[in-house]
Amino acid sequence: MAILKPFQGYRPPKEIVKDLASRPYDVLNSAEARAEAGENSYCFLRVVKPEIELPKEVNLYSPEVYDKARDNFKKFIEKGYLVQDKKRHFYVYAQTWNEKTQYGIVGCAGVEDYLNDKIKKHELTRPDKEEDRMKHVRVLNANAEPVFFTYPKKKEIDEIVEKVVAVPPVYDFVADDGFGHHFWVVEDDREIEQLETLFGEVPAFYVADGHHRTAAAALVGNEKKLNNPNHTGKEEYNYFMAVLFPDDQLTIIDYNRVVKDLNGLSGKDFLYQLSAHFLVAEHGKTAVKPDKLHTFGMYLDGKWYSLEAKPGTYDDNDPIGVLDVTILSQLVLDAILGVKNQRTDKRIDFVGGIRGLKELEKRVDSGEMAVAFSLYPVTMKQLMDIADTGNIMPPKTTWFEPKLRSGLVVHTLD
Repeated sequence: MAILKPFQGYRPPKEIVKDLASRPYDVLNSAEARAEAGENSYCFLRVVKPEIELPKEVNLYSPEVYDKARDNFKKFIEKGYLVQDKKRHFYVYAQTWNEKTQYGIVGCAGVEDYLNDKIKKHELTRPDKEEDRMKHVRVLNANAEPVFFTYPKKKEIDEIVEKVVAVPPVYDFVADDGFGHHFWVVEDDREIEQLETLFGEVPAFYVADGHHRTAAAALVGNEKKLNNPNHTGKEEYNYFMAVLFPDDQLTIIDYNRVVKDLNGLSGKDFLYQLSAHFLVAEHGKTAVKPDKLHTFGMYLDGKWYSLEAKPGTYDDNDPIGVLDVTILSQLVLDAILGVKNQRTDKRIDFVGGIRGLKELEKRVDSGEMAVAFSLYPVTMKQLMDIADTGNIMPPKTTWFEPKLRSGLVVHTLD
């Protein structure tokens, strides 16, 4: 069983929370972050993307970037932008999008649970990105951004959340991107104890989003353990901050692909090769958004096509073989277009479904890309099946919205 602990969080005063809370570090490049922060001195991007306060030519991974993160974090505390709670709490963090609200519990997951696979993963991590976030955690001595977990829903947890959110939230705002964010502090000691006990009965947690942040937080915690000759297991560094949502409340949206060229093929020859494994139908200017498993949309030479995988090209009994991204990867990207490694091949790019199908058309019509593919979203069951069986999804398979805002609460490691 996995564990979740309350913690003594640092939080912004209510008056500045909307100005302070930022999008996570990995959804903005430096230029976008610089523009978004602007003259807003409260903006938490100054902590999670501190290069925005340094000359543009500075290397993103240079020591001065991490030093700036540490200095800004200290300033946020000294200036009262972040104030520590008097005691340990759980927190409820809810997000509203498209008239749907999802409710998560903010707490601290166990480093040992990550290392022992009680926190299950479905993606590989890149060492360079891991090391970047590890440096960030080390210099701050804090988890500045939560990781995004899910768990098999538990009725008793839902009932406690219902009680907590029956009163007005401590924070309640709509961010500039239109997503609503609502935040409650679990004050009742009995409810805090109940939540800790109930989460202790959950068989496993699943990383939904933030594999690199999760790995970094756990690895730094383990480093601290190994470097502490008086380690007891009760130190704060044994835990890292996460938001856990029940699996029935989350929505995974599509994660689409665009490819720069047709690997030397003409459009006609490409369509012919596709017909070996797919039923191909032309739809002209009507965009194709797949509405069921094993169907795809494709935009090529100003026209949309639907592709339906023929029986025998997939294995619905295999947690990896059932995925549409596997079918596309094996039968099209690899076999026809020659994209062998999607993690490293510069000919392919990935477009989150939040940007819509118009973004796919734009990338192709501009001449930047030759072909685009729209995919049916992965389901939560597929994600959990893959994690449970120790399998790894192909890269860029899941896209969760809304993203967690950073700065609503911070966990320090001492």
